[in-house]
Parts: sequence; C-alpha cells; structure tokens
Amino acid sequence: MLYNDISFKKMFSTAEVSSLPLRGEIKKKYKWDLTHIYKNDDDWEKDFKWIENNLPEYEKFNGSLSKSADDLLHCLQFDDSIGIKLERLYLYAMLCKDSDMRVTKYQAMEERIISLHSKVSAAGSYIKPELLQIPDEKLWEMVNFRSELRVYRHNIEDLLRTKTHTLSKDEEELLAHASEIAQVPYNTFSMFTNADIRFPIIKDETGNEIEISHARYYAAMYSKDRDFRERAFKNYYKPYLQYANTFASLFNGNLKTNIFNSKARKYKNAREAALDRFNIPVSVYDNLINTGNNNLKPLHRWAAIKKELLEIKELHPYDAYVTVFNDSPIDKYPYDKAKEIVFDSLKPLGKEYLNILKTAFDNRWIDVYETQAKRSGAYSSGTTFGVHPYVLLNWTDLLNDVFTLTHEMGHNMHSHFTGVSQPFPYANYSIFLAEVASTFNESLLLDYFISNASSKGEKLYFLEKYLNNISLTFYRQVMFAEFEMTAYEKTESGIALTPDSLNDLYGSLYQKYWGSEMVVDEEEHFTWARVPHFYYNFYVYQYSTGFAASEVLSKKVKSDGESAVKKYLNFLKAGSSDYSLNILKAAGVDMSSPEPVLSTAQKMNELLNEIESLI
Repeated sequence: MLYNDISFKKMFSTAEVSSLPLRGEIKKKYKWDLTHIYKNDDDWEKDFKWIENNLPEYEKFNGSLSKSADDLLHCLQFDDSIGIKLERLYLYAMLCKDSDMRVTKYQAMEERIISLHSKVSAAGSYIKPELLQIPDEKLWEMVNFRSELRVYRHNIEDLLRTKTHTLSKDEEELLAHASEIAQVPYNTFSMFTNADIRFPIIKDETGNEIEISHARYYAAMYSKDRDFRERAFKNYYKPYLQYANTFASLFNGNLKTNIFNSKARKYKNAREAALDRFNIPVSVYDNLINTGNNNLKPLHRWAAIKKELLEIKELHPYDAYVTVFNDSPIDKYPYDKAKEIVFDSLKPLGKEYLNILKTAFDNRWIDVYETQAKRSGAYSSGTTFGVHPYVLLNWTDLLNDVFTLTHEMGHNMHSHFTGVSQPFPYANYSIFLAEVASTFNESLLLDYFISNASSKGEKLYFLEKYLNNISLTFYRQVMFAEFEMTAYEKTESGIALTPDSLNDLYGSLYQKYWGSEMVVDEEEHFTWARVPHFYYNFYVYQYSTGFAASEVLSKKVKSDGESAVKKYLNFLKAGSSDYSLNILKAAGVDMSSPEPVLSTAQKMNELLNEIESLI
C-alpha cells in the first residue's frame, strides 16, 4: 500500500517517531477535486460578493407577500437563488478547511460564510412570519393560482404545521442574528480536538514509537496485541482527561444554546424542538430508548461470549472492537481493492446505482488518506444543489475502513440521487433519514463477505463483524441517545453538569448497556468529551433508528428483488418532498412502531446462535 511512494509500513513502523504525511505527498487521484465546485478561490469570492451585493433585494419583498401570487413567487425564487449559492460557498470553504485545518485562510473563509449565512437569515427572516399572517385559505389560493408555486406546497404545509413555534418578524430577525454565536461551542470543540491538542507518543506492536492520532487510535483498537490496545486507549484519552473542564464548558455551552432556542420558540424542551424540525414525534425517541433498554440481553450475551473466546479475566472497553477470531481473509485492505469489494457488494441495487458509484470512484469525489492537520473521522458532505457530494476518509487499510467507505458512499449516493431528482426546496433529506442509506450499504457488504467466505473461520469472522455493527452502530448509539437526553433533562431542571457528573452519567450508562462482564476503565468515562455528534442537537438517536430501518429494507431487497430495489431507489430520490416517516413507510418500514428495533435485537440473537453453532 503506497501513499505517493511512502509505504504504509514505513508510516507506522519506523525507528524514529512516525509523522503523518503532508498533503502534498499524496497522489492527486486520492484527493478530492474541489474545482468541481469552484475553479479557484477567486471564483468563490465572486459568488460571495454576489450574495453581499444582492442582500438588499430581500427588502423589496418585505410586506408584499400577501399582495399577489407573483410577488410571493418572485420572493421565494429569489430566496432559492441566494440559498443555492450560499450552500455552494459553504461546501467549498468547509472542504478546503478540512483538508488542512492549520490553513488560516480557509478558517477565515468558513467564518465569513457562517457570518454571511447569519446575515442572509436575518435579511429573509420576515418571510415565514409574513406567510403565516396570510389567512390559510388565501395562501392556498395563491399557491394554486400560479403553477410555479405548487412546488412549494409541502414546504408551506410544513410551515403551517409549525405556526405556533414561529415568532414575530423582529424576534425571528433577532434569532437569526444570534445563529452565528450559536456555532461557537462546536466550532471551538472541533478546532481544539482536531488541530490544537497533542496526543502522546507510544510504542506500537513492534516496539517502535508512533504519535497517537484519531485514526491511529481507532486502528489500534483492532490490533490483536492487547497490551498495545491498552497503551493506545489510555494515552489517547490523556488530553481529554487533562482538558476535561474545557470540554465540559464547551459541552454545556452547546446544550444551553439549544435549550435557549427551544424556549424562544415555545417548545417544552430542546428534544421536542430538535425532533419537530422533521415532524418526528417524541414517542419515536422514547420508543427507541425503552425498547432498547428492554432488549439489552443480546449485548450482554455477546460480552460474555467475547470474554470467554478472548480468554481474558476481565473485558475492557479496548476489547470491544478486536476480533475474537483469527481467520481474517487478509490483513490489509488497500483502498483500490476496497473500491472493488464495495462495488461488487452493491450489485443487487442495479445499473443505475452502480453507474453513479463508479463515477464517484473515478472522478475524485473522495479524499482518502490521513494527512497532517486534516479533519479526523469520515463524512459525506451531503446534498449541495448543482454540485455532486464529497466524501472525507482517513484510510488505514483496515477492514473497518472498507465498511466506512461503503457507509459514506451510502450517504453520498443518497445525496446525489436527491440532488438530481428534486427541485432545490426539497434537494436534501432529513437527519432522521440520513443514516438509513449508509447502514443499508453496510448490511449488503456484510452479506457479500459472509456469502463469499471460503472457510468456517472466515464466515465466523464476518458474522462477528455483523455483531459488532449491531453493538456499535445500534446499541452504542442508543446509549449515546440516552446520555444526550439525560444531559439535557438535567440541565433543563437546573442541575449543573460538571466533568465529574458527566463522567458518572456516561460511565453508568456504559456499564448498563454492556452488562456485568464489562470493566469500565476511568478513561471510558470521558468519552462524552470527544464525541462530536453530541454537538449536533439530538443527532445520535438517528443512527439507531436508521440502522433498524436499513435492516428491514435490506432484507426486503434480498427477498423481493427488483420491486424492493425500485422502492429503495425512490426512497433515495425522495429528498424532503414528504415527511420522513411517510418516506420510510413508502419504502416499506414503519418507524413509529417498536418492530424495527425489536427485529434488530432478534437479529443479534440469531447471529449469536449461528456463531455458537459453528464453534
């Protein structure tokens, strides 16, 4: 495996401390091509200035929306034209910054676009309140009078649904101005954890020194060398222990920001406000937590089996990822080989899907390798109208990277199909739907590996991987969701969240979910401090609901064939043209019932039964 003639072995096993490569040392084909968005920074500046120059145009529509269908149409179309450029500007600035978070120019560009977004929100803040002042009957008459307005029907329906939570013009403008400030806790957390903190230097499996990083930590958790796993685990957490007060302050700042916004909009609490954005009843969240808590036995059973197969006296968090089986098909998965595997695993989805997937692979939609100061983790950029989506990776040649690739390409294809199938008002999908396509891909990849296993040992290896997906993508995210819910409830009831209380809360939940077989190390208690998703305002529960939904949908594709594939592709193309629960129902799954969650727990038991029968 080569990083532009720098071998993987050299990166991780030199006699000297191994540093991450510079971005310029990576071959072009492994870096995303941002000229698909703007040819250069100057073109970005032109669009930025265009928005600044056209912002005053908002004022000419202020107070006129009820006069005629033409006035309403022109206002909404103008707002769309601003929104399209604004999204494009943000995408470019974000990807440039994430490529190397030390480059102050792109830090400044992202700050500028966030500030511009706030100004745009303030300038157009009168639109929703003014629409809500129009009598419903007259508003629908206007919509039906001009055919071009009918594209906005669902948006208007959704606006009327949230009428009681929409404020006056002045109040909406005030909240819009405050939106830039609301980004400070997350932006500071992201910069601190990705660019500023320094991780210790430790010895790897062969005794050579390496500097811990986010990606190297995750890679170490899959190492068969338990002492190395423990060293990596304890040292990775040292900065989070050292700066616990700072992380607690940022975490609390984020919570209080969202609580303030929920109160301002007259919601009962922050959770109700976050879920109501996509018309998700709080009962769906409660159902996930309650059904998950009532079905923890499969996870406890897996902990006991894993402890026995690893032949260890105590099971620790740094044992949660490593395989208990030794028959991995290959030790390393070079990126180019992984692309072939992912492509083959997704063949059940047909030519339309595969053609776009190949385009993404061949045209630099993906930034592959970890480099100095590149943003950690992985993501898909989402839908940006008129531009294809991008994927960020930090490749380490592990099997887990193959699953990360198919996961992010699930998002990527969802964003692409939505972007080319829907008009701008609906050319995105709700966060509630976001994790369905990604975990759907993972399910097909696991089926591919299991069905192509060449031995009993290899089959066991991938059955275990399926188990780990359920435990880490489903149960772990239910635990995260319970932590987030409880943290908000405590804050809303006036209880201060100190580092110690956050540690106690997270540690007790970790113990409950994994059961008595797990020994919860001090370091694990600090996990709340390093999870960026806790800044996303009730995002994590949707990993679990998405996983459960994808299990149902992938099963239908495997059993029903072409008819189920057609429904699934329609799901990918639906964007936000309807409410999320309705879009999922049309695809074949009802997330308002406990059945998808129950079926996921039952699936884990079935996998455990199969593993026990094989061994």
